[in-house]
Amino acid sequence: MTRVLVVDDEPAIARALTINLRARGYDVRTAPDGARALAEAASHKPEVVVLDLGLPDMDGREVIAGLRGWTGVPVLVLSGRSDSLDKVEALDAGADDYVTKPFEMDELLARLRELVRRAAPSGAELPVVELESVTVDLAARRVTRDGDDVHLTPTEWHLLEELLRHPGRLQTQARLLAEVWGPGYETAQGNLRLYVGQLRKKLEREPARPRHLLTEPGMGYRFEP
Repeated sequence: MTRVLVVDDEPAIARALTINLRARGYDVRTAPDGARALAEAASHKPEVVVLDLGLPDMDGREVIAGLRGWTGVPVLVLSGRSDSLDKVEALDAGADDYVTKPFEMDELLARLRELVRRAAPSGAELPVVELESVTVDLAARRVTRDGDDVHLTPTEWHLLEELLRHPGRLQTQARLLAEVWGPGYETAQGNLRLYVGQLRKKLEREPARPRHLLTEPGMGYRFEP
């Protein structure tokens, strides 16, 4: 059974999630605050975490930071905060997806299943990604289109690799700028738009209407297989 840690200080929500998850065969443990969540995660090694941001003892982002110090377990954030800035900050802290309260149980369960499915096992081989007529071999660092090699600059390759390694997951502008360009480029969103545009021209069938390299306005970019 997939091990799930539910972290929420609202008993009704924790109870509803526990009932629904156990009914679908998940092994569920709960924690009402951040300190107990970190202790529970360390002792029982969940395979996915459902985390409320508004905890009584610490902000949920601190819990994410505590987890990210030693594990890459997928984290699905729950919050009553609907502002996009809160979503961006949670994702930058290391969350993998975000659901706003009140939520539909079916939507949450679908997102949870997707996170579990996409969680790559340790030591997994680098994938070969197919995008219609384009093939990206991450291990060989080679891109072909209709059988012909496609030249990518080092920056284009690094950006593409960051997106392809996290299929379906929003990568915020801040995270991509930090990973690809490094310190000093925190506000260089223009660079990001330019290079995403170049990648679309090289890889998308219709660059003006991309199917795979998608923009999340005001937040970042997402690779959809």
